[in-house]
Amino acid sequence: MKVAMLGPIAWRTPPRHYGPWELVTSLITEGLVDRGIDVTLFASLDSITKATLDGVAPGGYEENDALDGRVWEALHVGHALARSGEFDIVHNHLDWLPLAFSEHCAAPMVTTIHGFSGPNILPAYRRGRSAYVSISDSDRSPDLDYLGTVHHGIDLDALPVHTGSRDDLILFGRIHPDKGTDLAIEIARRAGRRLVMCGIVQDREYFEELIEPRIDGDRVVYLGSVGPDERGTILGSGLALLHPIRFAEPFGLSVVESMACGTPVIAYRKGSMPEVVDEGVTGHLVEDVDEAVAAVGRIGGLDRGACARRARERFSRDRMVEDYLAIYRKIVE
Repeated sequence: MKVAMLGPIAWRTPPRHYGPWELVTSLITEGLVDRGIDVTLFASLDSITKATLDGVAPGGYEENDALDGRVWEALHVGHALARSGEFDIVHNHLDWLPLAFSEHCAAPMVTTIHGFSGPNILPAYRRGRSAYVSISDSDRSPDLDYLGTVHHGIDLDALPVHTGSRDDLILFGRIHPDKGTDLAIEIARRAGRRLVMCGIVQDREYFEELIEPRIDGDRVVYLGSVGPDERGTILGSGLALLHPIRFAEPFGLSVVESMACGTPVIAYRKGSMPEVVDEGVTGHLVEDVDEAVAAVGRIGGLDRGACARRARERFSRDRMVEDYLAIYRKIVE
């Protein structure tokens, strides 16, 4: 089987620090190559892969102000689809744009929907000639038919298990109202715990008005956007990961990475969280700040080793790759 992996190009694949879609694309690609599958990865030309790399964009457009994302994504998709007849399947991770031109795809297309950026993009999905895969059952649109749900897998080798006692609370994700950064600061304050935050600033006004004034380097620490070499150490260093989201999270990579390190999660019961978090094993699901503060008080009673084992059973890269191979075979056969 020959697979064209049509990746996003906002960031390098795999990303240097932030880039969840690029990270998942990389994990699937490398896992397929390890199984002897012939994969061509269409990504930015500075990407790192064991597959055959092809593309047109010199780098990720979020990392280079000279690159217009609209222009380079269109060139990227056009280049990949021009070669689509060379493959048995095209796996699209680039949201709606390839669907607009899917009639020009000479091979069957499967699209992983990493999350809808808004209801106004659904016309492209309705018209697209593609099979669809959701990343959680909660993130499905009633307007579409799905071939399956594949929960993301993670690189377990990069996430060592930490079972010793911990004191700090961790927040890992983009700084944005949707992610509840301000709520996490309040939960930590009321729980009497230090909060360590990591992530890109995605909403500058929100950060400057509500977050930055509360960063004191002592009780609230901000480490910026950290890379893969640091993720496991930081995620494993916490008593718990706080995830007080204000939106229906499609999946939550940092959540499962934290659990795989043995650090349980305290998450708002929204979106995919009831699918991802096993209540009382890998964390606690809560409704508001009061319940989150109470959960901090009892989170130390969870077995960190059991938390890590459950997450590693459910969210390995190998499991994800096998799930996608099964879907490829359904489409091709």
